[in-house]
Amino acid sequence: MFKVVIPARYDSTRLPGKALRPIAGKPMLQWVCEIALSAQAEEVWIATDDERIAERARSFAGERTARVAMTSRTHASGTDRVAELARTQGWDERQIVVNVQGDEPLLPPELIRQAAGILERFPEADIATLATPVESAADFLDPNIVKVIADVNQRVLYFSRAPIPATRDAPAGDFGERARFQGARRHIGLYAYRAGALQRMAALPVSPLERSEKLEQLRALEAGFDIRIQDAQRPPGPDVNTEQDVARVEKLILASGLGVPAVLRRT
Repeated sequence: MFKVVIPARYDSTRLPGKALRPIAGKPMLQWVCEIALSAQAEEVWIATDDERIAERARSFAGERTARVAMTSRTHASGTDRVAELARTQGWDERQIVVNVQGDEPLLPPELIRQAAGILERFPEADIATLATPVESAADFLDPNIVKVIADVNQRVLYFSRAPIPATRDAPAGDFGERARFQGARRHIGLYAYRAGALQRMAALPVSPLERSEKLEQLRALEAGFDIRIQDAQRPPGPDVNTEQDVARVEKLILASGLGVPAVLRRT
């Protein structure tokens, strides 16, 4: 069995208060919470540092569905927030905990189960995550899209904003397309942790590679953690970081009619 924790803070740099931003009749956080609940987790938690979020979350999350916990305002990342909750709840170090970002209102619930299932399949692994194939040369060369490479046992070797794996002999104009067919993969920021590994990672200082690439997962990789990865069973929907993203996601939700109040559905 696995638990899901949704870390949620109010002070988002690019879109303040985005956890409570209404999308198709519900705050974004509620969409994410309902996705987590449908993933059949043993428990679902919302971990926040802001009473505005906690109060709103309590209105749609009860003890029989999802729980709300207040955490420190000093955390540098959602991972630290999840680690605090795991520590205060006294979860066993082998407990599987899935960190679901609060800005993923279109995340397929089967991906949550898939990430947790990787740790069940590989009992020696510390962390599990997912990937999808890189779809274009533009994505391959985009530093905002994180690439990942793994060994034959799907143990992660490296995450990078750089285009990896590189194709030494490819002409510059053909570089991205050739690399895609060699198995370039895009990392999806969904993680399942052993609670013990989560605590150890949160206690580590920022590592040199993490500082260079601005990728928190490199702290664990550089410290020797066993990170396993699989291709996602379905591509995830877009996350929300800007006003444009809000409009885009709302359009997709209204078009699908998934869980949308009848008055808001398109006819």
